[in-house]
This record gives sequence, structure tokens and C-alpha cells, in this order.
Amino acid sequence: MEKYNVAILLLWVFIALCNILELKVEAKASSHFEREIEAKLKLLNKPAVKSIKSEDGDIIDCIDIYKQLAFDHPTLKNHTIKRVPDFVLESESPSRENSLNASSDVFQTWQKSGSCPEGTVPIRRILKEDLLRVSSLDRFGQKPIEPFFNSTNISNLNFSNLTANDGQVNLINRSDAHLVAYGFNFIGAQASINVWNPNVEREEDFTTAQMWLKTNNGPNFESIESGWMVNPKLYGDHNTRLFVYWTKDSYNSTGCFDLTCQGFVQTNKDIVLGGTLGPISSPFKQQYEFNVGIFWDNEGNWWLKVMNSIPVGYWPAEFLGGLKHSATLIQWGGQVFSYAVKTDPPHTGTQMGSGSEANGRFGVACYMSNVRIKDYSQSLKYPQFVSTHAAEPYCYNTLNDAPYGKDPVFYFGGAGRKPPYCP
Repeated sequence: MEKYNVAILLLWVFIALCNILELKVEAKASSHFEREIEAKLKLLNKPAVKSIKSEDGDIIDCIDIYKQLAFDHPTLKNHTIKRVPDFVLESESPSRENSLNASSDVFQTWQKSGSCPEGTVPIRRILKEDLLRVSSLDRFGQKPIEPFFNSTNISNLNFSNLTANDGQVNLINRSDAHLVAYGFNFIGAQASINVWNPNVEREEDFTTAQMWLKTNNGPNFESIESGWMVNPKLYGDHNTRLFVYWTKDSYNSTGCFDLTCQGFVQTNKDIVLGGTLGPISSPFKQQYEFNVGIFWDNEGNWWLKVMNSIPVGYWPAEFLGGLKHSATLIQWGGQVFSYAVKTDPPHTGTQMGSGSEANGRFGVACYMSNVRIKDYSQSLKYPQFVSTHAAEPYCYNTLNDAPYGKDPVFYFGGAGRKPPYCP
């Protein structure tokens, strides 16, 4: 009996030691992860000259313009911030006959709480909880990597007009609905984008209304992008926010949203990339639109401007490939990212645009007006040849409304899951 008790005691001692060792291992792993997060936060959040607490919960840090993240990259070690070219400041006011009854009085929420001093740029602070939502710290701020459609992985689709060779980039977990213009020498584009706040059903989903300027449109494309987005995984809420993105290699390893990696150089002290936009349009009520333009300069940089004439900053030529010279196609429209698109039901209920179909038109559907391109003729004009594309037309669709003698208006969007059409 005594031997039995000793054996039991030894067993309990062994279990206790194992638990202690397990806790030490877990604590060590946890401590290592904590250090990785702290290091990432230190990299992303530069020392602020001033900080502003926005009513939407954001903290905006005013950072010395030469201490922003882009200048951590060796390529920009001796980079001098560019002067805004005069032609970038030019804008086109739509004619009264062709303009919609919409307001352009859109602002960013943080602007009600303060402003940044001269010589600084406003940058949305990244918080610990932002990093805890991602699966990989190394890919924070980047779009997920995914394969393209080919003849073998497209067989389960029930949409007859989606093919592997339709001239569009068919990313498996992204559903696009857009207007597209092809060419050889695009050096600028713009549009006034109707501002909505669509529902995002899953925390890993996001939805955008945006422009893409690209070289190539196959598996190896380069892209710079801007518009508005609802992305709870990145931003931690369901607000409609201004965003930019760039990639040199089809979203594989280069590029990111906003200023979450070395890339975009901000020059403006009044606009926050990733900042909340408002007011928001409502069905059958006041419509709001936000003008976005992207223009090339003769040094190979691409400038972002908003609200017709406000330059925000630029993508430096040092980070670009073929885009240093021109874009070969431009797209205007929306995109939904979800692991529940282009697959067997149920489809995601994440909305695109206003959440209503394109044929609802003004006051119901999301739109882009004042669509323009710029080529080496240096004139800002409506593209000569355009076409529309919807990867899942029963879930998200398009309508290019072009009445004779008036400026065309491009409508797009949808509710996503809508049985029986989009089950």
C-alpha cells in the first residue's frame, strides 16, 4: 500500500513538472510574440510631433514629413520630396448640364478634431489590436495571396460569362464589377465616386469602390489603386475609409494599403490615408461623391489627388516597374474580397457599392461620374473605347448609362447573396 501511495505521489509530481514546463514554453512563445508585435508597432508608428484623437476612435499622429515609413527603404535614402507638378493641380469642373444632383462636401472625420502643423503629415496610428487580427505580421496591410482561375479550377462556377480567357484578372476570392478602358499610354485617370457604407458580412471580407491603373491584366500585373473601402479586419470597424494600394507583382510580395509599408510618399498635411469619410449617401436622399485622380509626372511618379485639386502624395518611380512609363488599362468600379465568392453556395452577403443593383441608377445604386483618362495628348477626356465586366453578374452587376449628348455615368454593385439568383 505504501509503495502504491509513493507511486501516486511521483505521478502527481511528474504531472506538475510537465505543467510547469508547458507553462514556461507557452510563456516563452507568448513573450516572443509580444516582442514581435512591439517591434512591428515601433517600425510602423514614428514619433509624433502632435497627436489628434478623432471622434471615430482613430488616433492621428502628425509625423515629420521626412520621417514617414517610406524613407526607411534604402532606395529612398537620398530621396528629395517632389514638388507637385502644375498639371496635377489642374482640374475639370463638370458642366452644369451633365452633372448629377450630388454634393461633393465630403470630409474626413478626424478633421473636426484638429490639424497637423506645417512640415508634418497625418498618419493613422496602428494599434496592437490591429496586429492581433492578422494571421501574419509580415503581411500586415497586404491583400491575401491567392491563385488565378485556370481551366481546371473554374469548373464549379455557375456563371456562363466568366471564363479563364476573357481578358480580365480572375482572382478566386475577389469579385469585380467594373468599367475598363484599354490603351498603351495612359498617364492619368479620375472619377467622382459615390460614397456609401455597404454591409460587410464576415470579418475577413472587404468591399471597395475604386480606380485601378495597371500594366498588364493577366497573372503578372502591376497596379496602383485608390477609392473608398470598408475593411473591418484592417481597420477594426465598419467605417467607409479613403484608401490607396499598390503592387508590383500581382499582390504577392510587394505593396500594401495606405502607409502600412514602405511605398507611398505623403506630402499633404490635411488628408489621412485610411481615414473615415462622411457624410454617407442614403437611398432616395442626398447623394455624396468624392473625386479621386491619379496622374503621372515626367519623372515616373504617380500622384494621388482628391476633391479635384488637392494633392495627397505620390507613388515613387523607384518602387515601380512598367508603370514608371504609363498604364495600359484603367478600371473604375467595385470589388468584394471574400472566401465565399465564386464558389459553391452560400455566397457571402457582403455588399458592393450601395448594396443595390446597378439598374437602380441615381439615388439607389453606387455610381462613378466624371470618368476621365489622360494620355500623351495631355487632354483630360472620356475614354474612346470602354467595356463593362462583372465576374458574378447575378451577385454584383454593372450598367454604363450613356445617354446621347450627356456625360456617361457608370453604375455598379449588388447585395451579394440573394437567392435564388445568387444563392
